[in-house]
Amino acid sequence: MTHTLFVCDTCCAENAAPSGATFAAALRDAARADPDLQALVVKTVSCLNVCSEPLALALRAPEKAAYLFAGIAPETDLADTLAMAKLFVQAEAGDITDARPAGRLRFCLKGRIPAP
Repeated sequence: MTHTLFVCDTCCAENAAPSGATFAAALRDAARADPDLQALVVKTVSCLNVCSEPLALALRAPEKAAYLFAGIAPETDLADTLAMAKLFVQAEAGDITDARPAGRLRFCLKGRIPAP
């Protein structure tokens, strides 16, 4: 099953340049090196509609719950983002019951959409 991590490539703080594309590339490289994340595809998308809290990202997979995060700091949240992606890939139906391994990212959750 393919799991997709979408990263907003237009998110940025006022007077700052967008960093989503660079963050997505770093996530992609790290995921390729991790055997537990071989099913993860990292894509950029223009706008996840959480513009007030850059950087936003989402996790989606068929028949799994979907998650939306915002307030991600690309400079410091790479490891936590990868940990959350790993929890998502491993979670049956996408239900992450213990997000503590994802560190700060668990506090950036803005929404969860249940599996169909």
